[in-house]
Amino acid sequence: MIKAVFLDFYKTLYFHRWTLEENLRRIAARYRVEINWERFETAQESLFADTAVFDPATYSLMESLITTIKRECEFIRELGIQEHAEQIAWELLQSGHFLFAANSGTLYSDVVPTLQHLRDAGFKLAVVSNWESPLDPLTERLGIADYFDAVVASHDVRVRSEKPDPHIFNYALAAVGTSTEEVVHVGDTYEADIVGAQNVGIRPILLDRDNTQAGRWGETIQSLAELPELLKADTS
Repeated sequence: MIKAVFLDFYKTLYFHRWTLEENLRRIAARYRVEINWERFETAQESLFADTAVFDPATYSLMESLITTIKRECEFIRELGIQEHAEQIAWELLQSGHFLFAANSGTLYSDVVPTLQHLRDAGFKLAVVSNWESPLDPLTERLGIADYFDAVVASHDVRVRSEKPDPHIFNYALAAVGTSTEEVVHVGDTYEADIVGAQNVGIRPILLDRDNTQAGRWGETIQSLAELPELLKADTS
C-alpha cells in the first residue's frame, strides 16, 4: 500500500517566472545600457557550460557561489557591457538564480491544492530534488514547508547525491520512514526521476505538463491534480 509521495521540485512544484533573456532586457533598460544580442546565444552557452557537473565529494556551496558570480560577470561583459557590470550581474542573479529563487519563481497553481489533498488523505510527503542549495528555506518562503515530512536537496552536505543516483532516494526513504514498496515518486525528468526511482524499486510517475513526452512512460500525468485520484486505488 502506498503511504508516501516523493515529489521533484523544479518544474514539478516550482518554475521561474521569466527567462534569462527577459530578465536581462528588463535590467538593461533600467541601467540604460546596450546589449550585443548577436553574442547572446554564445555567451549563454558559456554561462551554463559544465554547470550540471556535480561531484558530491568536493562540492562546496561557497565556492559554487563565487564561481557563479564570476561566470555572471563574464557573461555580462561578453555582451558588451562594461559599466556597472558587477552590479548588473548581481541583479541578474537575483532575478533568476537558485539562491534567490523565492524572488524569481512561483508555484504551479495545482501544487497547494494537491499537497493539501494528499496530506488530508494521510500520505507522508517529501521533496526529492536536484537543487544547488538546501531547499528548506525556499519551501518556507513559498509557504509549503509544513506539508513535507522531509525536504531532500542533492547539494545539501547531508545528502551529496543527485538523481538518478540511488543514495538520494534512499536518504529520503530513511527520512520519512518508509520502504520502497510504499512510495511513489513524481517528477518531470525521465532520466533523473523515472529511471532513478525505478532503479531503487520506487514506483515512478512522470509529470508531463506540456505534453512533450507522450508515450515515454506508462504512468504519466499532465497535472498534479490527477495524482490523488491515481493513488486512491492504492490506499483502499
